[in-house]
Amino acid sequence: MTIKQLLASTFIILLAFSCKTPEARKPISKSSDSFIKQSININKAVVKREESLIKAIIKKDSTRTYFASKNGFWYTYNKKNNTDTLKPGYGDEVEFNFNILSLDNDTIYSRSELGERALVIDKENIFSGLRQGLKLMKVNETVTFLFPSHKVYGYYGDNQRIGKNIPVKSVVTLNKINTDETLTN
Repeated sequence: MTIKQLLASTFIILLAFSCKTPEARKPISKSSDSFIKQSININKAVVKREESLIKAIIKKDSTRTYFASKNGFWYTYNKKNNTDTLKPGYGDEVEFNFNILSLDNDTIYSRSELGERALVIDKENIFSGLRQGLKLMKVNETVTFLFPSHKVYGYYGDNQRIGKNIPVKSVVTLNKINTDETLTN
């Protein structure tokens, strides 16, 4: 065999083996789902405990009618507006007052401390329970909300007065709604 034939055959062999499709590599270590499963079980237990506390408060308060929202919190009307039909929606600016209490009615943040607030619905950062609760209200209504911790500050708290996994009560008064149309005119 000549050098040309040897190089040609070597080239053909290399070409044939280089066209092989890559094989998938197996992972070196396998991760387990045990941490995720444990976290899910802990969170389910926290939600169940908080819902039990809230349902016990509702059961004791026989003078009021409480409603369960589809968003996972409960509320009752302190002052209801039966004449208006307008409720805030996406992009509407609302002005409101609220406080935050423990489920035992201890003041965490007072109404005067928080002051009157204005925010644009779904465009500004506020805890999810209050954002969803405001959408249920009409002007001049005052509503007491009972929020499980996952609807307020959840696992981390607010890094000030509300600790982790603390359900709260909030009394909210909706003072004004500026609809999206009135904001653009």
